[in-house]
Amino acid sequence: MLQKIGFQPGINKQISATTAEGQWIDCDNVRFRYGTPEKIGGWKQLGDDALTGAGRGLHHFVNSKARKYAIIGTNRILYAFSGGVFYDIHPIKSTTTLTSAFTTTNGSTSVTITFSGDHGISAQDIVLLDNFSSITNSNFAAADFNDKKFMVTTVPNATTITITMPSAESGSGATTSGGIRVQHYYPVGPAVQAKGFGWSLGSWGGTVAGNPTTTLQNGITDTATTGIILVDASQFPTAGTNFLQIDSEEISYTGIAATGELTGVTREVGGTTKAAHSGGATITSTTTFIGWGEAASGDLVLEPGMWSLDNFGDKAICLIHDSAVFEWNSAAANAESTRASIISGAPTASRHMLVSTPDRHLVFFGTETTIGDTTTQDDMFIRFSDQEDINTYTPTATNTAGTQRLADGSQIRGAIRGRDSILVWTDTALFTMRFVGQPFTFAFAQVGTHCGLVGQNACVEVDGSAYWMSENGFFRYAGKLESLPCLVEDFVYDDINLESGNQMVSAGLNNLFGEIIWFYPTSSSSVVNRMVAYNYFDSSPQRPVWTNGTLSRTMWRDSAVFGVPHALEYSASVDTSFDVVGNTEGSTIYYEHETGTDQVKGSDVTAITANISSGDFDISQKTSALGQSIGGADLRGDGEFLMKIRRFIPDFISQTGNTQVTLQLRNFPNDAQASSSLGPFTVSSSTQKVDTRARARAIALKIENTAASQSWKLGTFRLDIQPDGRR
Repeated sequence: MLQKIGFQPGINKQISATTAEGQWIDCDNVRFRYGTPEKIGGWKQLGDDALTGAGRGLHHFVNSKARKYAIIGTNRILYAFSGGVFYDIHPIKSTTTLTSAFTTTNGSTSVTITFSGDHGISAQDIVLLDNFSSITNSNFAAADFNDKKFMVTTVPNATTITITMPSAESGSGATTSGGIRVQHYYPVGPAVQAKGFGWSLGSWGGTVAGNPTTTLQNGITDTATTGIILVDASQFPTAGTNFLQIDSEEISYTGIAATGELTGVTREVGGTTKAAHSGGATITSTTTFIGWGEAASGDLVLEPGMWSLDNFGDKAICLIHDSAVFEWNSAAANAESTRASIISGAPTASRHMLVSTPDRHLVFFGTETTIGDTTTQDDMFIRFSDQEDINTYTPTATNTAGTQRLADGSQIRGAIRGRDSILVWTDTALFTMRFVGQPFTFAFAQVGTHCGLVGQNACVEVDGSAYWMSENGFFRYAGKLESLPCLVEDFVYDDINLESGNQMVSAGLNNLFGEIIWFYPTSSSSVVNRMVAYNYFDSSPQRPVWTNGTLSRTMWRDSAVFGVPHALEYSASVDTSFDVVGNTEGSTIYYEHETGTDQVKGSDVTAITANISSGDFDISQKTSALGQSIGGADLRGDGEFLMKIRRFIPDFISQTGNTQVTLQLRNFPNDAQASSSLGPFTVSSSTQKVDTRARARAIALKIENTAASQSWKLGTFRLDIQPDGRR
């Protein structure tokens, strides 16, 4: 007899497949809408270009000229996107004009550029070359360098850098060249986050709690053991063998002279690689956690290159994580051909930033106690500008600039605008920051404990409620703190890479379907490769609706500006087609979502495979009140009887193309599932019924699509089921 099959909305991975009778237990690229599962919408690449590096910032706004902009920050370059075109608006840190600075060698792809003084450039930084006139004794021409961006390959010493050309020098080798202008892009940071001692790590953003730091007085070569002078050596140990880190190189020493010069120096300690270091490079004492050739205790965290992006009217405000803040005026004449420039008077080292609206203050989190002195950066310190003035930060009796230090936590992790206040998270707590006007400007209140934010981008706000991911669960705040029940919690937290990937976690809002999405790296990955989503439309306190999947996005923004969500996808694979010659850090693709049924990347169309699987269901024989068999079968049974399925009647809504249906069989909970002998079954929009032969004690349902131009939404399935004995 035909039986309807009904399942509760959402995925439940907290219980076994046998226990999850009447529930769904796994899915990919599926959402629930009005209680039933359907394949998610497709996505299409925006713009013709791949972006250099990993996308770590995305902000949308409409300027006073009604032009829509997306500001995109990768760990290498800041872009403005408008009208289908990407514009490089990255700020320039330094500009140097050189003459006869190029040297090449026959048979080599390497080009050496020599500066007249300390260049302050590190390996993997980006330089833009222009105004190039000529080069002699070389097959390279001015066109190979002029108006080209290069990723610096090596820094042999404080006055030279090398870049790598796509092909080798076939001439005798250049010894002279004409004039050239070298523009050094502000460094942002590495593509991924790492934790531990850093000989295999990058050189940006490393922090060792409680360990003294200073800077290098003068640039040094990769072989120097003398002339290594600390600007301030007062906090560095001097007795015995001690260790310090300059960029990614570990150095040991046995003493410090009165001038601050190290004595008894040994280079490339603990497996690190010796390198040249520029004057002003950060030096960290590592004596307390590293010995000769030992691994660190894990206190060193090298955070990825990240951005905080917002807009102050027409101006895009762009902060490099733990670095300076810049502005770019979208309404200026020829705006797309101009670059972001540093905001004068603003802090020069901050963890996070946003614009407070409608009161119009620019707020910095984890910033300097003394503006312009990066050594005073305090991870718990907040500083905000004068109202309507992003260049004034010193409090006076006549302005609204001010400061505040939070008390609970070791660092401010992130902040977002809420309905009537700014929500500020530390690693342990939640605070509100509410505009109250003079003389205090903002009132601060702690509203949650043991609910810290896992990473800067792991929070969103919608309809007066904030949702976020902590290191130990999901939370919501809508006037009171709530733990968010999650039926995939163990699945996520048992396999998430929080040890070195907390700052990789990113949250996004898909307001078209009532979804909060968190993208995260699994324990075996250093990049984002999974997602988990909460449906606040369909959820109830009794039944929260969650889904999981493999969609990987580093940043996501909702449909408010462009009508559909936009997102960034990072691939670490090396591609030589970028506008940065010698790029080694992969690329980012910019997509619009909820369009079509497939992935459209350039001219390539790829199927989005989607699937959903149920828990096991079994039957029991229907009986009378006296216990007599009356025929038929009842789903949600006790598993005493095997069951026979002879046919099923599919029901899909708005189906496009074909859908695969599989009946998965087993007799005991620990048995491996086996597909029914005639399956999987291909179902089209015209399929009325499917005849089959399946026999098992427990049966589960799997629905999937594998080809392009396919989409589906599940209705009510019916199975022709009858009991078939006890063995």
